[in-house]
Amino acid sequence: MAKTFTEELREAAGDQWDRVINHKFTTELAKGDIDRNVLKKYLIQDHRFLDAFVVLLASAIAKARSLDDRIEGCQFLGLITGKENTYFERSFEVLGCDKEERAKIPDQEVTKGFVNLMREKVLRYYSANLSFGPHSEILSVLVVAEWSYLSWGEKVLPITNRDDFLTYEWVDLHSGDYFNGVVAYLRGLLDKEGTLIDDAGKEKCKAAFLRAIQLEEDFFEMAYTA
Repeated sequence: MAKTFTEELREAAGDQWDRVINHKFTTELAKGDIDRNVLKKYLIQDHRFLDAFVVLLASAIAKARSLDDRIEGCQFLGLITGKENTYFERSFEVLGCDKEERAKIPDQEVTKGFVNLMREKVLRYYSANLSFGPHSEILSVLVVAEWSYLSWGEKVLPITNRDDFLTYEWVDLHSGDYFNGVVAYLRGLLDKEGTLIDDAGKEKCKAAFLRAIQLEEDFFEMAYTA
């Protein structure tokens, strides 16, 4: 049976994909023994590109080919701006990191890299008088972000500590039936684009996919730097 386009992209990521989903951050978070300073740094930086992610996802929804292709994306957008954003706010309160303190903390280079990648793909689409080619690059970045998190979220779910919402809510947001459906939806959109774009377009998707998975690995590593 022929591989889907997203399977081909995942295969191209090779061992780096496995390093991301097996990173020590994921197991330490799930078990609840992660250093609070590591988690605090991770969450502060992760929250920095939430706005760019919302724009990226909204752009994918706006440029989808049909209403059916938009509905699940709209629902997921509501979760990101609702339940997930609320998790960040509650976490910052528990970690004793108010908005004033966070404002004094500079963006890490990997954070800038994520924001730039997301904005670049959105701007490329809107500045190009093309059909759906660059839209597939937007989907490539989204698929990396959500599929990699689903992969590690499902892996650590059985060992997740249920005593602390900082631990289990972040895992729950990235596992389970609903999130599996989100990833299937995003992969389905990109798989469909893979049957419609030319080889040059596929190479651009691959470049975006590989750039995103590199940033995912770098982001976990960043959390452990002094």
